[in-house]
Amino acid sequence: MKTFKSLLAASLTTAAILCACNNQTQTGNEVITASGLNPADFDTTYVDSLYGEKKVALYTLTNKNGMEVCITNFGGRIVSIMVPDKDGNMQDVVLGFDKASDYFPENNASDFGAAIGRYANRINQGQITVDGKTIQLPQNNFGHCLHGGPSGWQYQVYEVVESTENSLTLNITSPDGDNNFPGEVSANVIYTLDDNNAITIKYNATTTATTVVNMTNHSYFNLNGDPTKPITNHLLTINADNFTPVDDTYMTTGEIATVEGTPMDFRTAKEVGAEIDNFDYVQLKNGNGYDHNWVLNTKGSIEEPAATVVSPLTGIKLEVYTTEPGIQVYSGNFLDGTVKGKKGIVYQQRTGICLESQKYPDSPNKQWAESNPWLNPGEEYTSYCQFKFSVEK
Repeated sequence: MKTFKSLLAASLTTAAILCACNNQTQTGNEVITASGLNPADFDTTYVDSLYGEKKVALYTLTNKNGMEVCITNFGGRIVSIMVPDKDGNMQDVVLGFDKASDYFPENNASDFGAAIGRYANRINQGQITVDGKTIQLPQNNFGHCLHGGPSGWQYQVYEVVESTENSLTLNITSPDGDNNFPGEVSANVIYTLDDNNAITIKYNATTTATTVVNMTNHSYFNLNGDPTKPITNHLLTINADNFTPVDDTYMTTGEIATVEGTPMDFRTAKEVGAEIDNFDYVQLKNGNGYDHNWVLNTKGSIEEPAATVVSPLTGIKLEVYTTEPGIQVYSGNFLDGTVKGKKGIVYQQRTGICLESQKYPDSPNKQWAESNPWLNPGEEYTSYCQFKFSVEK
């Protein structure tokens, strides 16, 4: 993996190669992506009190199979993913917006497609303890700190370090005290699209003081290629014998529980919607559906999938590989018809499923040896996730 210094040096050539990633078609006076996005709608700036004014744009990755991935550096977000279905038709399989400003938190406080940081998921009561000192973080979700706080990295502009036809490297330098997290953290997110129709995401980070880091991607997938159709028909497999239960504030209890004999058992393929409304089972009631972390059997290996999802409608199959010990599966329970996404489609409940590779929620406060979130000066945080697409006839 490239070091940050080598990536930063590569930025000197960025201006010369930015155009290489924009393989788009011309329609009249507008350049439109295969997914129907107009890059001009992402050509803007964003201003906030912490980072100042930063340039926002859209970047397009392609491969020899015609697959296309569009990413904006606002929040490091995947905006669209075009993949072939069983009939060879290209389908956009993620939720998102048609223009950059719709991602701005003052317009839509969403996590669609985002590179989440500094700490993905929840930290109990927004508190961590460093060197015996309790640090109070923002409490932006049922009294807990969620996804790095109300101005987490999903609402910041990443710097573009390097851009090519099939790869995009982004960096964010988070100052000491960002959302009250200690230490200045420099983090990279590297997106690569290969000719096997796989999107690889590599994360790395360093810090100037002891802190916690837990990065993930928060794409909402709809493999039907039509967000008017819910993902409850998707066949889901999760390579996990156990999960971490939550209370009614979505906080992990500290227990690791078996999936055996429960609606949490996805060791063999099962429709997402088969038991999702069984609120007699307290975990589904607490999560308003699936919004839980599964304890992966893969133990950091990327040789076997952590999770697999298939749409019977399109035959599109998604396999998730990761080095992380856990995966959060969220079934879009809080989409409620108030958000209008790409092409003017209103996103109703359960029209997207998130598959977030991660440390277990609240790992800074739980004694889980396999899920260490701490990063010290002189160390490097690394994480790997791959979304691999194929077709089942």
